[in-house]
Amino acid sequence: MSRIGRMPIATPKEVKVACDPSKVEVTGPKGLLAHPLPQGISVSVDGGKIVVNRANDQRTTRALQGLMRSLIANMITGVTQGFEKKLEIVGVGFRADLQGTVLKLTVGYSHPILYPVPKGIKVEIEKQTLLTVKGIDRQQVGIVAAQLRSIKPPEPYKGKGIRYLGERIRKKVGKTKA
Repeated sequence: MSRIGRMPIATPKEVKVACDPSKVEVTGPKGLLAHPLPQGISVSVDGGKIVVNRANDQRTTRALQGLMRSLIANMITGVTQGFEKKLEIVGVGFRADLQGTVLKLTVGYSHPILYPVPKGIKVEIEKQTLLTVKGIDRQQVGIVAAQLRSIKPPEPYKGKGIRYLGERIRKKVGKTKA
């Protein structure tokens, strides 16, 4: 039996969970999240606890039980607290600017990069070189942060580019004169 999948999920009082055979909906103070249920997985709500059940003991069904339990727990955390990722921009003249729902990045190219911020995601700029990506969907926050990082990933010689806050870049030694 899956050790993670069989653990019940405690729900706070302000969170409402609705289940039907095809999907799970979690509503909280920050919004609503829904996720479809895979074949062979069912969800039951007993008072303040959510239990994820499986139909059989096949390997894929056992794995999906643990996955769905983790996804539902992340949905509950998202609608109560939310998720955030911080990015920093390193480089002389590199900066970010928010113009409505479009993020304008000046990161060493001959033109500024315009990134439309998706619906459900909020980007805050604390300084011109420090970005915070916030949202209630953990997966979407991670995808947006990864897309922003991929615009100008940190290079290994000077470390210039966009990186996660606290990310360590292994630097290479440059050429030397012989």
